[in-house]
Amino acid sequence: MDVDQAALGRVVEADAIVVGAGPGGAATARHLANRGLDVVLLEKATFPRDKICGDGLTPRVTKQLIRLGIDTSEEAGWHHNTGLRVFGGGTGELILPWPELSEFPSYGLARARTEFDEILARHAEAGGATLVEDANVSEPILDPRTDRIVGVRCKDGREFRAPFVVAADGNSSRLALAMGLAKREDRPMGVAVRTYVESPRSDEPYLDSWLELWDGRPGQSNLLPGYGWAFPLGNGLVNVGLGTVAAKPSDLGKVDYRAQLRRWLEGTPEEWGFRNIVGPVRGAALPMCLNRQPLYSRGLLLVGDAAGMISPFNGEGIAYALEAAEFAADAIAEAHYRGVGTASAEKALRGYATQVKASLGGYFRLGTIFVKLINDPRVMHVCVQYGLPRPTLMKFTMKLLAHLYDTKDGDWMDKVITAATKVVPSA
Repeated sequence: MDVDQAALGRVVEADAIVVGAGPGGAATARHLANRGLDVVLLEKATFPRDKICGDGLTPRVTKQLIRLGIDTSEEAGWHHNTGLRVFGGGTGELILPWPELSEFPSYGLARARTEFDEILARHAEAGGATLVEDANVSEPILDPRTDRIVGVRCKDGREFRAPFVVAADGNSSRLALAMGLAKREDRPMGVAVRTYVESPRSDEPYLDSWLELWDGRPGQSNLLPGYGWAFPLGNGLVNVGLGTVAAKPSDLGKVDYRAQLRRWLEGTPEEWGFRNIVGPVRGAALPMCLNRQPLYSRGLLLVGDAAGMISPFNGEGIAYALEAAEFAADAIAEAHYRGVGTASAEKALRGYATQVKASLGGYFRLGTIFVKLINDPRVMHVCVQYGLPRPTLMKFTMKLLAHLYDTKDGDWMDKVITAATKVVPSA
C-alpha cells in the first residue's frame, strides 16, 4: 500500500492498524503481513530512536526472533550470551549457563534498542507492512453506532482506518486510555534506570546480575531493594542499570534512582570500567502482570507494555510482547477471514485474551507472590546468603526467574514450575 505521508488529512484504509513500532508492534505487523493482511504500522518518532531498556535478551526472546525470520547470528551484529553471572551474598560470582531445553535455544542476545527496534520495524516493512514514521496518534476513531474502534487520528490530522487496531504504544498507552482501559492499581509496578559505560567487559559472554544492592561498600553500608545488571553489547559498551519492584505503584516511594545508580557504580571495581559513563542516566516505569485489562475490547487489542506484559520476576518485557504479537496476529487474521463484524470473528478476537492468560497468567501471578517476598531487602539478603552457595537451588531459581523451562517432558525442576503456574489463578 502506498501511503503519502505528506497528504495531511487523507484517510488511509487497511485491514489492520498497529500503533507503536516497538518490538511488540513491529512483530504484530510482520505476523499480520505474513498472514496476508494489509497492515499499517504507525510510529510517533522517526528511526533510529532510543527506548529505556537493559538491552539484554534471554533465549526466550531469541526464540521469537527466530520465529520472525530474523538472522540472530553474530555476523549479523548480535552479541551472544551463554548464561547469567550472579553476584551477591559475599560468595563471589556464580555462573549459570542457559539451560538446554527443547522449547528454547541455549543462547541469548544483546543489542542496543536504537538498533533493535529499527531492525524489527524494517523487517515488518520488508514483509509487506506499511511503516509510517512521525505518526503521532492522538485519539481513536469510534463508530457512533457500535462504540467500536474503526481507526485512529494523528495530531497532524491524518486518519488511518481499519476494523482491527492494536495498541502497542507503551506504558502510558494514550490509545488504551482513550478507550476507557485504565491500569489496575493492584498489580506490581517496577522502575528501572540505566546508562552506558565504556568497559573492557563489553565482550563478556554473560549477562551479569547483582541480587544485592548496597549504597556504599558491600556489607558495610545500607542494603537497598532491587537488583542491578550489566549487559555487555560487544561493541566496547556495557548497559548498566538497576531496578526495583513494588507490590503496587504507590509503594515505590520517591527515590532518586539515578543517584542510587551512580552511587552503586562508584563502588564497583575500577578495572571494570563501570565508572566510565558515556551516556545519560535515564529511567522508565515497568508495568507488570497484565496491569491493563481487558486485553481485548471493542476492536482494540493490547500488546506489550500497553497491557503490562512485564515479568515481576526479572523485569523482562520484550519476550512477552513478541509472544503476544503472534497471538494477536492469529486472532486478527482469524477474525478477518471469518468475516468482519460476524459473531464468529468476535469470538476469535476474544480468544486473544484467553490465549495470553493461558500462556502467561499463571506465571505472572506467581510473580506477584515473589514480589511480596523480596520487597523487603532483609528477606532478599537471607535468600541470597542461603541460596547462592547451593548450585542446584540456584539452577532452579534461574529457570523460574528467567522463565526458561520445558512445559512438556522436562526435568523435575521444569515439572515443578509448570505445575505451580497451573494451580494459581491467572493474573
